[in-house]
Amino acid sequence: MPTVLVTGANRGIGLEFARQYAAEGWRVHATARRPEEAGELEVAAGDVQLYKLDVADAAQIAALAQRLAGEAVDVLINNAGTIGSRAGFGDTDVELWLDAFRTNTIAPLKMAEHFIEHLERGGQKRIISLTSRMGSIADNTGGGYYVYRSSKAGLNAVTKSLAIDLAPRGIVAIVFHPGWVQTEMGGSGATLSPADSVRAMRAKIAGLRPEDSGSFFNYDGSYIPW
Repeated sequence: MPTVLVTGANRGIGLEFARQYAAEGWRVHATARRPEEAGELEVAAGDVQLYKLDVADAAQIAALAQRLAGEAVDVLINNAGTIGSRAGFGDTDVELWLDAFRTNTIAPLKMAEHFIEHLERGGQKRIISLTSRMGSIADNTGGGYYVYRSSKAGLNAVTKSLAIDLAPRGIVAIVFHPGWVQTEMGGSGATLSPADSVRAMRAKIAGLRPEDSGSFFNYDGSYIPW
């Protein structure tokens, strides 16, 4: 039975990843900062284990890795993220910026570092991180969103280095823009359902090749410029 580890799985895209993988017979290790708010996940069909985890706390990541010591993880999905702040030029909040980097940029790297042995035991060996088109420097034509854009651009840089450094271990690392999804972060005007976004990303994940490692993909599998 393959195993997936999903962060931020109590709602939105993370919840949908957990649901879909569980429905297909995968073992799902799902994490949430507030498990008491993960009612929908608790009633999901299949083998789903829920753990309390604030990914911004590296000590909690290390503790979860130790708790799952000896287990294999086929796919790690770094889904937990934050918008941080929508403030424009002249109004950025340094503390919110640092918090965004802890969650969006640093946490995915610490997850990879602490779960590297679990991934090496897995058969698929994939690290999937949820970024945003707003983290693309080439695609930035609107400006603003300094906190969110920079933290996601940082995640993209982290993933590119992971792809290079972990290639000898057979691990593929990529980033996905999930599309404009109908979640709390995406808002009511979003055009894509979580189910459709995740279904498309899972299809791409299943077909990933070693040469795809280090790539920036749209949810539909097309490439996005860095």
